[in-house]
Amino acid sequence: MRNSDFDVAVIGGGSGGYAAARTAAAAGLKTVVIEGGREVGGLCILRGCMPTKALLYAGEVLHLAGHAKTWGLKVAKPGFDFAKVMARKDELIKEFADYRAKQLADGRFQFVRANARFLDAHTVELDNGQQVTAKHFVIATGSRVAPVPLPQLAEIGCLTSDEALALEKLPKSLIILGGGAIACEFAQFFARFGVKVTLIQRSEHLLKEFDTDAGQVVETVFRREGVKLFTGTKLLGAERKGRVKTIHFEQAGKAVKVSAEEVLFALGRVPNTAGLALDQAGVATDQGRVVANQFMQTSASHIYTAGDCTGPHEIVHIAIQQGETAIHNLMHPRRQRAMDYRLLISVVFTDPQVAVVGLTEKRAQAEGIPCRAASYPFNDHGKSLIMEAKDGFVKLLADPKTGEILGGACVGPAGGELIHEIVVAMAKRMTVKELAAVPHYHPTLAEIWTYPAEELADL
Repeated sequence: MRNSDFDVAVIGGGSGGYAAARTAAAAGLKTVVIEGGREVGGLCILRGCMPTKALLYAGEVLHLAGHAKTWGLKVAKPGFDFAKVMARKDELIKEFADYRAKQLADGRFQFVRANARFLDAHTVELDNGQQVTAKHFVIATGSRVAPVPLPQLAEIGCLTSDEALALEKLPKSLIILGGGAIACEFAQFFARFGVKVTLIQRSEHLLKEFDTDAGQVVETVFRREGVKLFTGTKLLGAERKGRVKTIHFEQAGKAVKVSAEEVLFALGRVPNTAGLALDQAGVATDQGRVVANQFMQTSASHIYTAGDCTGPHEIVHIAIQQGETAIHNLMHPRRQRAMDYRLLISVVFTDPQVAVVGLTEKRAQAEGIPCRAASYPFNDHGKSLIMEAKDGFVKLLADPKTGEILGGACVGPAGGELIHEIVVAMAKRMTVKELAAVPHYHPTLAEIWTYPAEELADL
């Protein structure tokens, strides 16, 4: 492959990279995908969205079975076979990964299994000794687990989110460091499978990227399910004595320590760009993140990027849009298409689920964006009462002058599904009055949106 001349070389075969490659190939561009990971499929399939949601759903089924008497049902005390729970997850992931591998190797473009590093702006060297040249590149190398913030954490040995998904045996007790989506999803999964979970979060509330009221609902549910929470903390140190691991931290000016059999480090991920030698290609980075403009173009005009390695939102459908946008723009430099994050969706698959699209009250306040907000609780809604799913609420944000819907939040049952009604409404720039006029069947979870819509429409 030495001295090969490709129109596009895509580095990374995950969701963003594959989207770029198939788009380029469909447009007739000579394309190569270079993937150096031990496995093929990308974070979402292998160690992110799909495996975690498979486990969370198993936990939800177990939880419902354990509360069957709520509906007057008699069910023997439910149990589980953890090996079989993990085996089902592995089977699903293998199916998804095998399909992605088949897509990558179906002949539409060349697929090379190797790590790459730039030698110059148009050449990468592979760790198999070959070189690849291309007119354009798309960097889509994803992310990796963030380094631990304290040396002592590395010394005592912490589970990463990747390792937690490969456990063969449940620990009896677990300390989780972090309060974002990854930490919260793992906390509820392990707690529902009988692990004594302690969660330590730096911020004052869980899910700090969302409005405070969303995090507070999750905190209430977690405490009810036996998760011990410490928020507003500062890590001080860690130690290990035999099989017991202890975390030292400060909360409200007081020194606190907690101990457990295992510690899960869930404080996020960082761009996976360290080995690319991007400076050799003139590609600017910011703490490892590939810097790109709204057209997904890097500081080297012929090199584009997509996915978690660039951000600013590490979400699969965003990575796919970025990959497609990158190819469109390298093909059509005079009619480029900008990324639009107005309809950004975020979902946390706890129970209740937390889902947001567009503007939040927190961001509106921080940026001085005028808006009106109205919410309605699930504990006063027919279908959710039937389901005994009383935690949470829905919220709408609207322009105070025009009534256009600017954002929505759903903290409650099937929140990740329900939020899409507001995504569609916002895509068509509907007003709250127009949404309130849309017929909703009764009794359904979806009809709950009409209540905040009606309230805002009447203001």
